Amino acid sequence: MQKILNYIDGKLVQPSSGKFLDNFNPSRGVVYSQIADSNKDDVQLAIAAAKKSFPAWSNLTTEQRSNYLRLIAEGILKKLNFFAEAESTDNGKPVTLAKNLDIPRSAKNFEFFAEAITQFHGESFRTNATAVNYTDYSPLGVVACISPWNLPLYLLTWKLAPALAAGNTVVAKPSEMTPMTAYLLSEVCIEVGLPAGVLNIIHGTGPNVGAPLVEHKDIKAITFTGSTQTGRSIANSVSGQFKKMALEMGGKNPNIIFADCDFEKTLEMTLKSTFSNQGQICLCGSRIFVEKPIYEKFKLALIEKTKKLKQGDPLLADTDQGALVSEAHMKKVLSYIQLAKDEGGKILTGGRKAELSAELNKGYFVEPTLIEGLDYKCRTNQEEIFGPVATITPFETEDEVLKMANSTNYGLACSIWTSDLNRANRMAKKMESGIVWINTWMLRDLRTPFGGVKESGYGREGGMEALKFFSEVKNICIQHTE
Repeated sequence: MQKILNYIDGKLVQPSSGKFLDNFNPSRGVVYSQIADSNKDDVQLAIAAAKKSFPAWSNLTTEQRSNYLRLIAEGILKKLNFFAEAESTDNGKPVTLAKNLDIPRSAKNFEFFAEAITQFHGESFRTNATAVNYTDYSPLGVVACISPWNLPLYLLTWKLAPALAAGNTVVAKPSEMTPMTAYLLSEVCIEVGLPAGVLNIIHGTGPNVGAPLVEHKDIKAITFTGSTQTGRSIANSVSGQFKKMALEMGGKNPNIIFADCDFEKTLEMTLKSTFSNQGQICLCGSRIFVEKPIYEKFKLALIEKTKKLKQGDPLLADTDQGALVSEAHMKKVLSYIQLAKDEGGKILTGGRKAELSAELNKGYFVEPTLIEGLDYKCRTNQEEIFGPVATITPFETEDEVLKMANSTNYGLACSIWTSDLNRANRMAKKMESGIVWINTWMLRDLRTPFGGVKESGYGREGGMEALKFFSEVKNICIQHTE
């Protein structure tokens, strides 16, 4: 059985404990590989390697670091199908999604920041006839990158690429539930000759790896994507150390549909934004609000399309819906469906563990589920479920839907569907959300800042914001003699 090893100081190494964790195939419900069960000793080795390599890496020219990032991107794309199949097997998502989104975007992250760092510079100001002020950006040192299980390589590279481009060295912790593509990335880094210690990847659990990593005195910045609970724990544990932090956390995103929308496009994109990756994307719209004049028509059309989604083996090209990431997560999602019933909700479609072929009957599949008849303040509409479950609710006025949409503790993303752009802009300004899409969903420009408000996030990632986060800014003033 394959063993997923740590990547420390340019080499693949066993965990210091000699222990390994089981890694499950979510669509089969069986163990298919072993993950390094690392601890603080492995973290210390990785940080020491990163610290040792920092002077040489940070002193490379921007062009030299950029070239390494391009080589890593090329290495990923050369193995596109291999990476996609590994991501699908490890995560449970359809292989077509991994092949068309996750893996290409992972390579694009390296390509984008390889170019962006060449355009990254400070500003200069002529203060008076004899003085100039200018800003200088320098790397921080050793930084920690902690990524989640839902978009394993996509979100890991989203953090690694700007950190490395800015001249930092990195210790990364992927999710222990989906470690395979991070391990394959280690192999690519070795193949392209990334200098030893520049990137280190440690596998294991949050308490054994994540906690000692973020608390270590030599870690200068932490970028984390995951649950609000874990983000709050990280913030509390390092509150007195004054480290830089970027925390991208949960979401309970509203999808607001007005009667004057492009009906067919809105219907198609609502289906996609609700059930992509089995609803396990922080940007998915799990609360669907529909203006009353088209509510019944839209509801019935969405139910019909939802029922046609093909659920099955994620490695088959025609599968629309794969498995949830773990048995524990499947049970959590099913418990929320039961909660919705207890709160008076009506299941319009789905609502059960999916019954599939014998080969998949131990897998973690939940039917795509739509629910109506719930109060907007109930727990089902307020708490993050992170699965193929959405509620649908009618509304009459802008003020009413704004009150409902903004009622949660989250504020990551929102979609507004209307042909009235004045209304769209008016609504967008009032939404308590870090991202607002108008007549689209998941249309990302990597130059833009990414992050949420309230309990969805702290700080911003993406574009120049990411390069600034991973840099120390200094103001330098020069006074010339007259």
